[in-house]
Amino acid sequence: MNTFYYYRRLIGSAPWSWCGDLGGITLSVLFETIPGLLAREFFNGLSGAAPARLNLSTIIVLLVLLRLPWVLSIVALSMTSTTFVYTAGALLRTNMFRHILHRPGAQALPASPGEAISRFREDVDETLWDLIRFNDLVSFMVFAIVGFAIMVRTNILITIAVFLPLVLVTLLTQQVRRRLESYRAASRASTGDVTGFLGEILGAAQAVQVAGKEDSVVRRFSHLSEQRRTAGLRDKLFSQLLESISTNTVNLGTAVILLFAAQQMKTGRFTVGDFALFVYYLGRISDFTSLFGVLLARYRQAGISFARMVTLLKGAFPGDLVAARPVYTRGPFPTIPQPVRVPHEQLQRLEVLGLSFHYPSSGHGIDDVDLDLPAGSFTVITGRIGSGKTTFLRTLLGLLPAERGHIRWNDQPVSDPATFFVPPHSAYTPQVPRLFSDTLKDNLLLGLDETGVDLQQALSLAVLEDDLRQMPAGLDTVVGTRGVRLSGGQIQRAAAARMFVRDAELLVFDDLSSALDVEVEAQLWERLFARHHQVPVTCLVVSHRRAALRRADQIIVLRDGRVVARGRLDDLLASSLDMQQLWASGDRHAGAEQQQAEHENL
Repeated sequence: MNTFYYYRRLIGSAPWSWCGDLGGITLSVLFETIPGLLAREFFNGLSGAAPARLNLSTIIVLLVLLRLPWVLSIVALSMTSTTFVYTAGALLRTNMFRHILHRPGAQALPASPGEAISRFREDVDETLWDLIRFNDLVSFMVFAIVGFAIMVRTNILITIAVFLPLVLVTLLTQQVRRRLESYRAASRASTGDVTGFLGEILGAAQAVQVAGKEDSVVRRFSHLSEQRRTAGLRDKLFSQLLESISTNTVNLGTAVILLFAAQQMKTGRFTVGDFALFVYYLGRISDFTSLFGVLLARYRQAGISFARMVTLLKGAFPGDLVAARPVYTRGPFPTIPQPVRVPHEQLQRLEVLGLSFHYPSSGHGIDDVDLDLPAGSFTVITGRIGSGKTTFLRTLLGLLPAERGHIRWNDQPVSDPATFFVPPHSAYTPQVPRLFSDTLKDNLLLGLDETGVDLQQALSLAVLEDDLRQMPAGLDTVVGTRGVRLSGGQIQRAAAARMFVRDAELLVFDDLSSALDVEVEAQLWERLFARHHQVPVTCLVVSHRRAALRRADQIIVLRDGRVVARGRLDDLLASSLDMQQLWASGDRHAGAEQQQAEHENL
């Protein structure tokens, strides 16, 4: 896909805004041709070189009247251009975000989050504002055509000289095209590196302090910043140099034209009014030639930006970047579908056969893991750090792409776990939960209609009532970036409440209780099991905690990505060395697992 294809599709996403902007800017620029004609009449009348067809009063009135539609068109342009840029930008960002969310969660981004943010922000904004500037180019070209026709009728030789700089600028831009593209790509990549590094460090400041690596982080940041400065300076300097050459080439041509016009005036074939007309028109025509060179270079750079955005689609059809879909810039907005249990899809049995996945970078993973999960059961997956527990859950839920294996829900194959294992089928709380910098209520609901869910019951199940009473704003408390204003236990219980409020058939916990004290954890399991007597719920839990192991109907022990034992607690304590060692280490192992998870997250 070339740049023209993307631009054409983007124009189609908001045609009225783009056409309104093009029509408005063209009309406003066309109004600028009239003052030049009036200036010719005025100076011809003063010099007596030609008869004046308009008196001074008439010229002044016409100039004043011309300002009114010009001002109105400029006001309208501010609305049409902004509407187009934000509508087309929303389309690009929606399509990129849509593909990111439809990929396995653990492999959604080809680079760091900061690099992705750079593509969402700088690449989108610059390409769209450059597209709007193409409307300016078209309007200047229309002015140049009209002016060219008027100037040809006045003096054809001088008119031809006006357009020679355009040819020079075009040839120059073509010669430096590849260098422009390479400098822009390097500048964008270095910006993404800095943004990504900042995002990671700000999200893990405590871990950096605990490790005593502040100096190393500062040195790394300084190194990345210097790389960004060098690449950005090279990109900006080269672009500005090209723009300067374009502008000064035009100015040099203008000087030659004015000297040539002076010679023509001596012979009487060029009047003072004609000279005033040419001087006025040359300003706009020089704008056209200069902008032509600049936008030709920007067009090349836009190709780099589109290529960077396409990489976020991870192998999808490049045209999906600009695929048409509704963009809601004003209400009413579409309703968010509410998860509702379907009777014939109610969980009876979940079967997993031979599930396998390996990380490409290390080769570690899981091999041939089987699982039989009856409805209403409480199954615990346990094992030492690095045994594959979290990897198994992520592969089961479609957050990692399985290499082989089968998953069946009520004897029906699950072909796409990533789209199937969502509410109302299942809900998931990861080992390191993510909260957004928003209110606690919005973090729990994530768009759900509060009237359609039992939020208070979810808070009770997650043992959050006492914490809420201590928050002055209650559910309207803003939790900060990644929940920084909450404790580790509050973050995990908030994530659990977010899961409970969705009333899913299958609840998947990845070491939920690792940041909870023993009393709070006991309360959470007691409340969940008390509700189980009213509404049966199926739980798949990764845990080392004794409270969870005692309640388990089935325990699966993993070692090096393989199942080495399964059964109830008493049987495993009698027959499995791994289970005996895990039980002996007790709840201390859970804390180490949480620290390991946070380290891997960093």
